[in-house]
Amino acid sequence: MQHLDHDRLVFLALGESEAADGEATHLGTCDHCRGEMETLQHVAGLGADTQGLTDLPDPPEHVWQGIVAEIRAAEELPALSERRVPRPADPVEPAAAPAVPRRTRRGRRWPGWATTAVTATAAAVIGVAGTAAVLGTGGTDSDPEPAVVASAPLAAFGSTPKDASGDARVLGDHRLHLHVANLPTVPGYYEVWLIDPKTMKMFSVGTLSNGSGEALLPIPPNVDLRTYTVVDISAEQYDNTPGHSGDSLLRGTLTG
Repeated sequence: MQHLDHDRLVFLALGESEAADGEATHLGTCDHCRGEMETLQHVAGLGADTQGLTDLPDPPEHVWQGIVAEIRAAEELPALSERRVPRPADPVEPAAAPAVPRRTRRGRRWPGWATTAVTATAAAVIGVAGTAAVLGTGGTDSDPEPAVVASAPLAAFGSTPKDASGDARVLGDHRLHLHVANLPTVPGYYEVWLIDPKTMKMFSVGTLSNGSGEALLPIPPNVDLRTYTVVDISAEQYDNTPGHSGDSLLRGTLTG
């Protein structure tokens, strides 16, 4: 027995069209197609039940308490030269989300800027929590300082105020130590890049939490620093665009 096409069942479940005589007869005799149809109708009904929602509920109070506690703990710790933020070993493209049929005429969707802002905020909170965890379980004073294998002074780029400055050091354990000062205030956030000056190919190393201070970001071990020699810090917007904005604030070339 040939079953009805899945996409056709989706349209029928959503009420986008009526079943033809042959389709109705088949649904009446085929347990497989009828079961799939009922499942799809149930999912569609759940979606319809959310149409009256206009506001999301506030997060539980313990979530905010945990965030405040982590931030205060990080502020009270002495300044250290090392921070570690967990990142994947290699830069990869995010996996494509599976296609889910939906009714386009109704439904509540988050705008792109809101999704990006929530993601960036979550990343900042995770970074604070990760920093506090590392500082709380770090090595002893006898641990050797990683060797510096390359370094670069970072100077104001383009229209950036000339008092903005910084320096970058590549450590032997595949981490990038950054110190920045007087970066101009931006409405979005600061992002750190490594660039191949010959091809202008680039990839993001991470983000900075503010315009003055230090950060320690991991570099994937398979990155050839003889090719990606330019360190760039850019001003980025919450625009759901993963690429470089074109607004570079500081830039310098690694040597060593």
